[in-house]
Amino acid sequence: MSAAGRDGDDVVLSCHLQPRASRDEWVGLHGDALKLRIQAPPVDGAANKALVKFLAAEFGVPRQQVIIEQGDSSRRKRVRIQAPATLPPAVAQQLDH
Repeated sequence: MSAAGRDGDDVVLSCHLQPRASRDEWVGLHGDALKLRIQAPPVDGAANKALVKFLAAEFGVPRQQVIIEQGDSSRRKRVRIQAPATLPPAVAQQLDH
């Protein structure tokens, strides 16, 4: 899978997560995945919750429309955003390829 792809109205991301960062942000590519930095630590699902919150805000959707499909306890994750309202530039660039 590439870093970002479409599945009908949904966008599916391959993400590499860096927890305990100084701020939540898109970094760029990490191999074939989009790298994101998240402030939350990887303890008790805090980083996953922060990731869902960050992506929901970035794509303009409710948190329920951001689903971690694979990698719940890994840095490498597959995330589905259902019917995004907007596309962050980092993702739009990957979808154009």
